[in-house]
Amino acid sequence: MTTRSTTNDATSRVEKTETDENRASARERASEMAVGVMSGVREAAGTVAERLPEAAAVTRATVDEAARRMESGSDQTLIVGAAMSFGFAAGLLVGGAPRMLVTAALVPAVAMGMTLIDRSGRLARPVAARSH
Repeated sequence: MTTRSTTNDATSRVEKTETDENRASARERASEMAVGVMSGVREAAGTVAERLPEAAAVTRATVDEAARRMESGSDQTLIVGAAMSFGFAAGLLVGGAPRMLVTAALVPAVAMGMTLIDRSGRLARPVAARSH
């Protein structure tokens, strides 16, 4: 029995050593993979940072153009556009679309509605104050 016990101890030591080596090897592979991922993220962040000012300028120009077109459009066009955008957003909501998409679909309706409200505010004449 002593021989079996010694053999079992030696076998378990070999298995433990192999397990420790496998763990160390797995840690090294995971570390190398993490370093590779981090360098990829760093490169992507650098690319985004380089292009961000250009993207912001293009977005600003697009928003300005949309505002200019809404200001120059007729009231009827704005009413129809706002109603269509609102209907589209309502359809998305009823259809179970994500809330973020529904919110994005409401942006044109709100912009057109605000333009209409601004126009009606400019056209309204101030009421003269009554003296008591």
